[in-house]
Amino acid sequence: MLIERSIDPGWLSNAYLVADEEGGAAVFVDSGAPMASLLEAARSWNVQPRHVLRTHADQDHVAHEAELGVEVVTGPLEVGGLRVEALATPGHSDDHVAFVVNDELCFSGDILFKDAVGGGRDVPAIRRSVMDVLMKLPHETRVLPGHTDETTIGREWEDNPFVRVWRGLDPEGDEPCTVGGEEATIIIWSPDYDGKGKALVRFTDGREAIVGGSRVERG
Repeated sequence: MLIERSIDPGWLSNAYLVADEEGGAAVFVDSGAPMASLLEAARSWNVQPRHVLRTHADQDHVAHEAELGVEVVTGPLEVGGLRVEALATPGHSDDHVAFVVNDELCFSGDILFKDAVGGGRDVPAIRRSVMDVLMKLPHETRVLPGHTDETTIGREWEDNPFVRVWRGLDPEGDEPCTVGGEEATIIIWSPDYDGKGKALVRFTDGREAIVGGSRVERG
């Protein structure tokens, strides 16, 4: 397969072009990054993408969708030598799906990143999507997330702080913090794609949320 990535300098969101071979079939994955380099890659590979796979409808993943003029796909697809499986992975958003292409590539959108997971208040859904869906994929599966760096399922199984705590390998944290003026405890802290960290916090009434580190006042 051939893969080209574009990244938006502000949102740090990725858009991809995937082709089975030069002169073959191709699809876009998300469209929140500048598309010029992907369109140029399509011309270079002599492919004509007719679909864009949408992981979820947040603006930083669909910003250039309309200008592509191709069919938006949120389910399974087979075109040329590309076999696309759509995995329901809600939690960050209700409509979120991850796409597995030819059993080799997982486009994980905003549910799984290198060293982190997607944010949101439906923590049980995020945990299920990560642990019961994505972590069941073969460890050699390449993960191309919705923001910044590529990783693999195997790396995240071993090193992702969220996965390690959810596997029972590492203990929950107990550091006090404040989020939006509410007292809470940091249960998990990880790096994140924007350099500001990501936290699973538990409020005093038992509610949990996964939030960007910039929202957390530590100590």
